[in-house]
Parts: sequence; structure tokens; C-alpha cells
Amino acid sequence: MSISTPGGPERRPTVVTTGKKPAAGRPTPGAKAGDGKSTGAGPRPAAGGKGKGPRKPIAPVKVSQGRSWGPIALFVAVGVLAASIIGYGAWAAFQGSKPWEKRAAGIDGVVDYREKEPELVKGGNHQQGAVKYTVTPPVAGPHNAAWQNCMGDVYDAPIANEHAVHSLEHGTVWIAYRPDLPADQVTKLKSKVQGQEKMMLSPYEGLDKPISLQAWGYQLKVDNADDSRIDEFIKTLRVNASVEGPTANCDQGITATGTTPRDGNQMPTQ
Repeated sequence: MSISTPGGPERRPTVVTTGKKPAAGRPTPGAKAGDGKSTGAGPRPAAGGKGKGPRKPIAPVKVSQGRSWGPIALFVAVGVLAASIIGYGAWAAFQGSKPWEKRAAGIDGVVDYREKEPELVKGGNHQQGAVKYTVTPPVAGPHNAAWQNCMGDVYDAPIANEHAVHSLEHGTVWIAYRPDLPADQVTKLKSKVQGQEKMMLSPYEGLDKPISLQAWGYQLKVDNADDSRIDEFIKTLRVNASVEGPTANCDQGITATGTTPRDGNQMPTQ
């Protein structure tokens, strides 16, 4: 059965396809405006969308922050410093608690004649005239009845061994130095002696080292006044090395210089 299209004025117009697409936004011929049947490009994209639809939400970027090493390094440095201070304090306390003889034996380069020559350090042996000493400068042995004044005295010329040894017996530390020691070195030695009871300083001819320190039965020789062992020797042996106790006199002694002992000096003997 066939159905024919009626002709006449009711006949639909024939649409001729030319192969061209209608312009965007223009209705296709035969389509009524607003009938929803337009074949145009369709609704326009939202402004700024560039025809790709709605934008996806942008995920926040997480910034990885590294460690702050400055405060950590400072904390570590402070910790190390504190530990060092505590450790040194403990070590110093331990050292200070040791008998002075042990501390003296621990001074690098010190010579202990109390151990080497016990007969030399007995003390109390007074005699007149010059005494021949086996150790230079002498550290013990027979000596003059008069002692050299040792109240922080600084002598600018050599003094008699016989008086100096008596001062050592009283607990004095005697610092002797070569006469050609530079002036700045002598000044440093003076600063360690002046005003200090049981200390004295004098030049000494024929030293094999620039500086020599003596206490009763002990000797230390060094090359310069900056040697830290000088202070260690003084701290350890001044007064302690006395064989007559800490009250042995250092004033009212011989104040004159010269290497010849003064016999017959009317002074109390100790």
C-alpha cells in the first residue's frame, strides 16, 4: 500500500541540501525561533570557559618546609658547652682534692729531688760561708742562717744561693731568669711575684734554660714566661713545699743583692 503526498498549495517545500552547515546561531531553515529545534552551535559557554565547560577546582599546593637547622645547631652547641663546663669543673675539683705532692708530680717537666735525693731535702742544716751545691739553681741542702726576704720581692741583681735556699725551706717559690731575658718577659714574671708572700724573683747567671723555678725539693725549667706550668708550679708548691710549716717567716730577711752570703747576721734562725 502506498501513500502519496498531496500536491497543491499544501505541499511541503522541498529542502535542498547544499552541504554547507548553517552559520552558528542561525536557525535552520524551516525551524521556528524558540521552538527548541535549532541545529545551531547550541548555548554559548560561560564567559572565560573557552568552550571547555566549567573549570575543575584547583587543589591547594602543599609547600614542604625543611627543618630549621639554625635553632637545632644552637641548641647542640649550648649543650656541648654546658657539658664541657661541667666536665672541666668535675675534673678541676678532682685535681684539687688530690694531695699537693700528687699534683706536683703531675706537672710536666718538674724534677722531684725529694724522690731523687732524699738526703738533700732534710732541711735545718745551717752553716756559714759559701756552700757548693750540686743543683743549679739550688733547691735544697745546707744554707745560711739568714734567709732572703721573700715577701714578693723583685731583685734586679743576683742574690746569694745560701740565703735563697733558706727562703725555699720556708715555703717560698724562687723564680730565677737569665740576665738577657727580654724585658717584656721579665715584666710578666714580675706580675706573678710582686705583692705575693713567699715569692721572689732575681736574675741568675749561667742558666741552661731562660727561666728556672725552685721550691724546696722541686725544680721546673721553661723557655718563656707565657708557659702555663709556671702558674701551676706556684699554685701547687708555694707554702706547701715548706718543711717548717706555713707560719715560717718571709719578712725581716736579707734584702741586699750579691752572691756572697752575709755571715754573722744577727737575725732569728728558723
